[in-house]
Amino acid sequence: MSYLQVGKSLTLPCGMTVKNRFFKSAMSETFADNDHQPNALHVNLYRKWANGGAGIVVTGNVMVDHHAMAEPGNVVIEDDRSLPILKKWAEAGTQNNTQLWLQLNHPGKQSPRIFSEQPVAPSAIPISGQNHHAFNQPRELRTAEVKELVAKFVRAAEIAQSAGFTGVQIHGAFGYLVNQFLSRKDNRRTDEYGGSLENRMHFLVEIYEGIRESCGPQFAISLKLSVTDLDLDGFSEADSIQVAKKMAALGIDLIEIAGDNYENSELGFSGYAHMLNQLVNVPIVLSGGFRRVSTMEEALGRNDAALIGICTPMLVIPDLPNQVLNDQYRAFDLPLTTGNKHLDAKLMSAMVTSYCEEQAKRLAENKQPQVYSNGWRALAASVALHGPKGLVPRRKV
Repeated sequence: MSYLQVGKSLTLPCGMTVKNRFFKSAMSETFADNDHQPNALHVNLYRKWANGGAGIVVTGNVMVDHHAMAEPGNVVIEDDRSLPILKKWAEAGTQNNTQLWLQLNHPGKQSPRIFSEQPVAPSAIPISGQNHHAFNQPRELRTAEVKELVAKFVRAAEIAQSAGFTGVQIHGAFGYLVNQFLSRKDNRRTDEYGGSLENRMHFLVEIYEGIRESCGPQFAISLKLSVTDLDLDGFSEADSIQVAKKMAALGIDLIEIAGDNYENSELGFSGYAHMLNQLVNVPIVLSGGFRRVSTMEEALGRNDAALIGICTPMLVIPDLPNQVLNDQYRAFDLPLTTGNKHLDAKLMSAMVTSYCEEQAKRLAENKQPQVYSNGWRALAASVALHGPKGLVPRRKV
């Protein structure tokens, strides 16, 4: 029996009991079929993660609108035609008393030009940053269209619940549509969804309230935010705190904070999370950079987090939680490099994404994961999986 804090159970506001503090954070699988439907690979992969011991497993981002894709191989859920395979996915992913949550997303203007001739956004403001060339100019959503998108998020959650998923996560991080509505830079609207922070929160709030009303008080609903989205002139730290307080007051079950390295932070990751933990009575997950058990225990002991988000390591060690709790785990790191520091800075996100997708497919095909440091090899694997689309930037930075 483990006496580690990470092995302790946790009860969420909705009444759900999570068996331990391991939270397998979302990692996009990108192996949906040509019709954007899940398949046996998803079933097999999530069975492995469920049996690996995590308390909560979150799926890769699932799109709520087939007109708005974030990356190749995304799953889209708009209606119940995929219900049979979703039931198999949910059954596999909830084995071993695991909570399986479907992450819901819409990219907004962050839909690459290879997918969207004219993406939609809160306002017609083009993407800036080093990858701006990969995205077309967006058009502003009409008010009626915003309400239609809220309904799409709710419908996807309803289908997830019907299939047997035990919760959903609203993706409000990494510059996608929910975050675009929250940001003053991206949202210049003059209707009920723009202007004050209260108005800019309406899109998120309506999604949450719609899901809660439809799926009931015992269905887990969480929100993902990122410290990398914090911007004094866009979505400030103060804004993020107000969003967290608002969602906590409404009854959200968990808030995940991602986007930094807890063990080597340059953004004050632990301090921000610790402050948030004191301000809201909702479990906080920290995702990013956890490699050592001592650091996981420190984050829990300092009240920086209530759960520990694990990303890349669980693609190489799918039973990482079991290994930690059985004192068999050895710290894992992934030193990907092109051999050039300048190129590494520009390509690191693409290299890590490519590496993760390759290992996810290997696990799903019952192959052993591969550990290597050659960043070019990871990028080549993405081309092998997706063709030239594999190298198209998927985010603004």
